[in-house]
Amino acid sequence: MSIVVTGATGRLGRLVVERLLETGLPAAGIAAVVRDKDKAGDLAAHGIELRVADYDAPATLAAAFRTGDRVLLVSGNEVGRRVPQHAAVVAAARAADVAQLAYTGILGGPEADFELAAEHKATEQAILDSGLPYTFLRNGWYTENYTEQLAPVLEHGAVVANAGEGRIASAARADYAAAAAAVLTGEGHLGRAYELSGDTAWSLAEYAAEVAKQSGREIAHRNVPAETHLELLTGAGVPASFAAILVDVDRAVERGLLARGDGDLARLIGRPTTPLAETVATALAHH
Repeated sequence: MSIVVTGATGRLGRLVVERLLETGLPAAGIAAVVRDKDKAGDLAAHGIELRVADYDAPATLAAAFRTGDRVLLVSGNEVGRRVPQHAAVVAAARAADVAQLAYTGILGGPEADFELAAEHKATEQAILDSGLPYTFLRNGWYTENYTEQLAPVLEHGAVVANAGEGRIASAARADYAAAAAAVLTGEGHLGRAYELSGDTAWSLAEYAAEVAKQSGREIAHRNVPAETHLELLTGAGVPASFAAILVDVDRAVERGLLARGDGDLARLIGRPTTPLAETVATALAHH
């Protein structure tokens, strides 16, 4: 039996693997599912088994899992293609009779009514239909969704959005990775759905103020109509389909759908979640 992490060379997958090693789990007990072995040299150097497979090539997934494995399905990053991709992983996991299939979904699960949530809801249903022992990790927003986009904020002196005064209970990506590691290595998590979010919700006006405070620059919060935001994003080169999703997410933020704080994340990781100010400081240190 191995603990298997899919998408292991992605930003979340790598952090999960790192956390598993930090907990003292032997590298020989971890398997990394990757598309490109050349990008996983550091994982192999640790003694982690590499299993090469592609979400878009179901035949390759047959060798990705073994009976009794505990598997983390890290959701794909190709919005619009994830339902068939995830279905292929679920089918392969079912054929292998894995002991656990944990999935990184989205905060709110079936109640999340915004566009980005649709593929996650379909994946959860596919997992339920498979009959596999499951754990749903319904991840809220990563603070890095914002801090990784600091360059234009600093350049233009503004955080531009259509989220109004909606609040976001975000946490650092590493916090979510630690939660995934906890459910893969612990007991009592089968058949559970965890609503994972940060301890403290914040507004984009507060985010702008935090960036201003730490950078020493004037940073304004500019709330604009959804149509204007869409035009600004596409004008900046964001593909129209993805820009529409970002605008829709801001509408969800405005409705409070990413503000819930159930405390599940802090309980799973055994500590408070990473504060906004800390993630902002880390991002600014790289600018």
